[in-house]
Amino acid sequence: MSSQVRGGTRWKRFALVMVPSVVATAAVGVGLAQGALAASFSVSGQSFKVSTDKLEGENFVQYGSVAVGTDIEGKKPEGHAVAVSGFSSATITNMCQSVVTPKVPFLGNVSLMLNAGTNPNKPVRATNLYLDVAQLDADADFENIDIGVGAGSLEKKNKPGSIGIQPGTEAKMGGFAQRADKATLTNVKQTAWATTAGTFKLSDLKLRLHTGVKECF
Repeated sequence: MSSQVRGGTRWKRFALVMVPSVVATAAVGVGLAQGALAASFSVSGQSFKVSTDKLEGENFVQYGSVAVGTDIEGKKPEGHAVAVSGFSSATITNMCQSVVTPKVPFLGNVSLMLNAGTNPNKPVRATNLYLDVAQLDADADFENIDIGVGAGSLEKKNKPGSIGIQPGTEAKMGGFAQRADKATLTNVKQTAWATTAGTFKLSDLKLRLHTGVKECF
């Protein structure tokens, strides 16, 4: 079965529906108490943007959680509702990643931009990839999709390579989730709080710093 979804989806709102008890300022304390944490590390106080022409991933899973960290000064605890998207393996064509650090002394805003996989024959390759996403716009095509799976039952025991909740993290076992054998996303624009991967091979890597605001989109 193939299912195609077009247009922009406000994943931040989607995540709020999936984890209604762990939102707003209380997200940090409640998330810790109820075991609904996304990234396996404390996330920074800066979200970042990622764009790509195409992402093709195997054994797609998605569930709601909370990315926990602090503000940019490292002082105030913060929690961010996220939709965690996972792939056992993925190829990414023409990837751009950007983050803007505001109010740097003597410089003002400073933007970091990373580009990789610009050659379609040498895409970025990742294994055990998990993305903590706050917002996503893309055209998406799924193969053999199951919507409404309990997060604790994401992994298909009889399918080699199938994955579930990110190892070392937790989520509500009965929370809303979905999975598919394969996902292809094109014209991707996303805002995220964290990315983790078992391996992450960046071909034709270019990293640049710019004064002012310069982002992928």
